[in-house]
Amino acid sequence: MDRLAENCKSRRLEKGYSRRTLGNLTGIPAPTIEYFERTGKISLESFCKLIVLFDYFDEMASLLGRTKYSNSQELETINKNQNRQKGR
Repeated sequence: MDRLAENCKSRRLEKGYSRRTLGNLTGIPAPTIEYFERTGKISLESFCKLIVLFDYFDEMASLLGRTKYSNSQELETINKNQNRQKGR
């Protein structure tokens, strides 16, 4: 998330937006944007608003399009572990 926050900050500065301007364009309060840039923490809703404004659709699609497994045996192991209860 820190890298994503840094990329969003860089994109904001490239476009010449202040945090206040970015807040007006997205509806995200400027202090929330500052907190995100500093800590990398933001709500999913606010993060999606930034993705839309900065046109990060391709990057997010490639990130979310990757599978967690590379073969059927790994998929089977993942599926078995999904129902596992903590400590058992």
